This record gives sequence, structure tokens and C-alpha cells, in this order.
Amino acid sequence: MTREIYVVAHKFRPDAQQSAAMMADQLESHGFTVRKSGPVGDAEMVVVLGGDGTILSAAELTRGAEIPIVGINYGHVGFLAEVEPEGLPRVVEQITERQWTLDRRMTIDIEVMLPDGSRATSWTLNEAALDKHGQPMIEVSLGVDGRGVSSFACDSVLMATPTGSTAYTFSAGGPVVWPDVEAMLLVPVAAHALFTRPLVVGPNSELQVVLDSDGAKLVCDGRRELPVAAGSIISARKSDYPVYLARLNDTPFSGRLVKKFDLPVRGFRDRGRP
Repeated sequence: MTREIYVVAHKFRPDAQQSAAMMADQLESHGFTVRKSGPVGDAEMVVVLGGDGTILSAAELTRGAEIPIVGINYGHVGFLAEVEPEGLPRVVEQITERQWTLDRRMTIDIEVMLPDGSRATSWTLNEAALDKHGQPMIEVSLGVDGRGVSSFACDSVLMATPTGSTAYTFSAGGPVVWPDVEAMLLVPVAAHALFTRPLVVGPNSELQVVLDSDGAKLVCDGRRELPVAAGSIISARKSDYPVYLARLNDTPFSGRLVKKFDLPVRGFRDRGRP
């Protein structure tokens, strides 16, 4: 049976496009069928050459199927990517030899109940961002499991997964959550209130944000926009459909965190050590 690989490359990065063509040639020389468009179908893996945004776009193809994504970083931080461009030849070898493990990433279902009773739905791997749009601030009320928690004016409210904890919510002062933790984060941005700390809730909870003013937009993963208006209720729940990333090495998340953010790790315990 022919093995199939689906390749996605950043549309506006010539280096990523060139590497994708080279990789396709190498995979085909190993007997693979390589596809670059259309449904993901029976592909055993999606290889992404780009940054985190390109990986998020590829997740739209694979969510709901156990088809892993492996990212080769042609972006900036590339937190979701597995290797840098110089590691591409080894990626071909590992795909050929089936040398990878599956990293299951939780996603969140997002639902908006509009004031007229209509509903709109989407999902997110990183975060759903309710941002001010054309107004100085937005007015919101927060709830968890049907109980009110706080109300205030702010620039944004973020509802995120552990995967998204190193993205927008990280910049907003939210906690870093290890990706194997099943939890949801709610992070206010530039809020005018006494109680505006980030919240972390369990996988069986439900987050609610009531939009009390106009002039906002709701975007999932920076890609999928949902309609909102004053009086809308935005709900976030753990989804039944994860996204799978392929891991080609056994570096723990702590190592990835230190490398991607270039964190200083020497402390008093390291004094005198080489």
C-alpha cells in the first residue's frame, strides 16, 4: 500500500516553498505519494514548513482525525514546530522509518449565542480572543460553570488551551501550562478592576464571557472570526476533537520552553559546575 504524506508550506516564504519541493522529491524517491492541496484524505502525516500560523492552518485539515502534524520552523519563535530547517533531511529519514510519537493537544469548542437567539460556533487550538474593535475598551462579565465571577472594562479577554498558554496569553501575563495538562485559561488583558487575575479551570468546566458593549470582535487562532454584538454570550468548553503533533525527539516541554524563549537557567545551584 502506497504511503501518503501531505505537505503544507508558507505561501509567502520562498525558502519554505523551495524546501517543500526538495522534501517532496526526497519523499517520492522513498516511494511516498506527496500531496499539497485538497483534503488530507489518507495521508499518514502532514508536514508543515512555516511558522506557528502555518501549523494552525494545517490543524484545520487534521482536527478530528489521528493524523499528526510535524512542523519545520520557517517562522520566528515556532513554538509548535518540531525542528529547524537544517534538520529537514533527518525528518525525511524519521518519516520513512516511522520514528515519531504522538503528542495529543486539547482543543476548545467556542459557541456564541447572539442577542437574537442565533448561534455561531468554531474551535481553537491556541485561543479565542475577544478584542476591542473600534472602541477604547469593551465591557464584559465573566462566568464559570454558570456562576458570575467578575465584571469590568478591558482591552481583550482570552480563552485559551495549554497549547495557547505560550502564545497570546503569555504576552498578556497568563501562566505557562504544560501541554499535557487538560485545562482552560481565561486571561483578561488591560482590565480596569480589582479582580482581573488569569483563571485556570478544569476540563469539565465551562467558561462564559458576556459582552456588555458593542465594538468587539471574536477571533479563534487568529484565523476564524465569529459574529458578536452587545448582549452576546460566548462559551468555551473542552472539545472532543484534539489535534495531534508528531514528536521526533524526546526533549521534554521544559527543554522546549528554555530553547524557544532563550531562558537563563544558571542559578545558585549551578555555581562551580561546568
